[in-house]
Amino acid sequence: METVAAYKEKNFAELEKKIGIQFKQPNHLVQALVHRSYLNENRDFVLGHNERLEFLGDAVLELIVTEFLFQNYLNPEGELTSWRAALVNAIMCAKVAKELELEEFLFLSHGESKDAGTKAREFILANVLESIIGAIYIDQGWEMAKQFVLRFVVTKLPEVLENGLWMDAKSRFQESAQEIIGITPTYKVLAEDGPDHAKEFIVGIFLEKEKIAEGRGTSKQEGQTDAAENALKIKGWKGPKVEIKQRSINDEHLG
Repeated sequence: METVAAYKEKNFAELEKKIGIQFKQPNHLVQALVHRSYLNENRDFVLGHNERLEFLGDAVLELIVTEFLFQNYLNPEGELTSWRAALVNAIMCAKVAKELELEEFLFLSHGESKDAGTKAREFILANVLESIIGAIYIDQGWEMAKQFVLRFVVTKLPEVLENGLWMDAKSRFQESAQEIIGITPTYKVLAEDGPDHAKEFIVGIFLEKEKIAEGRGTSKQEGQTDAAENALKIKGWKGPKVEIKQRSINDEHLG
């Protein structure tokens, strides 16, 4: 198949330069940026949407990260599982996608295009990073996909470990509060806004009677998580430290 016109129109060569990969079949890269909604309004577009590439890229990403952690750290499985989850979750994938400025290459419907900065857009960006990994794997093979993931995703591991991102915000704040001041935090719904189908909860997080922060969310759980994240910033707490057991080059045990 000939390279689609969109490759030049959106200057995909610039994206290739940014990620350091020149595709054998540029259409693989273009398709990785096609959201299903775009095809609903552009039925004559010659490429399909990116969901199959995303399905593949999700598995490739997880295996590369798993292999890296297994080969470089001797921590127990449970800890490595938490580290991996922090590296491959939607929040981290969306963050990497933003750093690579993938948003400007997206093919979206008019409706989706208006949702910049929303959680829906974050989810789309996270999926797009996975679909690009899938496209690299299809076009270039395992080693190039591995180089991409190591360069742009695995390099976030020090940040994950330093800031305790391998734990959710509520657990981080609770463990920090118990360790530092011996108090278990509590949460209270302060207000509810909006109609039943689109309600927003405002939640306060307290250490005894002192309100530390507030959070917002479309559920009480989401509001609590947001409050905990804000409280961590206010207190400057990063959660409990984890012992990092890095594998020595002389270590012969694979256990």
